[in-house]
Amino acid sequence: MSLDLSLRTAQGCDPRDLRGVLGQFATGVTVITTCTADGRKVGMTANSFSSVSLEPALVLWSLARSAPSLADFSAASHFAINVLGAGQHGLSRHFSRPASDKFAGVAHASGTAGVPLLDDVVATLVCRNVTQYEGGDHLIFIGEIEHYRYSGAEPLVFHAGQYRIAAAHPELAQ
Repeated sequence: MSLDLSLRTAQGCDPRDLRGVLGQFATGVTVITTCTADGRKVGMTANSFSSVSLEPALVLWSLARSAPSLADFSAASHFAINVLGAGQHGLSRHFSRPASDKFAGVAHASGTAGVPLLDDVVATLVCRNVTQYEGGDHLIFIGEIEHYRYSGAEPLVFHAGQYRIAAAHPELAQ
């Protein structure tokens, strides 16, 4: 069986096909959280997270312009990035669906500016919301890390539209 690896034109392509090729890059899974001025907690699942700089300590993530929480995140002074662990795919699904109170029954504490910090995740980064940039159908958020914690536990991975777990490479295992 031969695979068709010929280059395709992205302009005007089928968005599902483009999503398929972008899904070939494995990512971690996060829940981004914030708190509105009136104290409402907001959270959503995202895998569009990346480090930007160590000095200053900057990260980025992106949010679809069509997301109901766009105005909440845009106006927030702070947000938190909660990196999920290998067994937390249920938590990822929970925060990816609409709900009147996504934090009901979810163990968390309050951080800077009331931002919810999820318990028992692989890592948490509390960030000041520095700026946003236009990015096509998404808004790109840049945050400066003010506080962080991490456990070193195994992360939850997303690849080709499925949750996965990371494993040490067998040729490099010690």
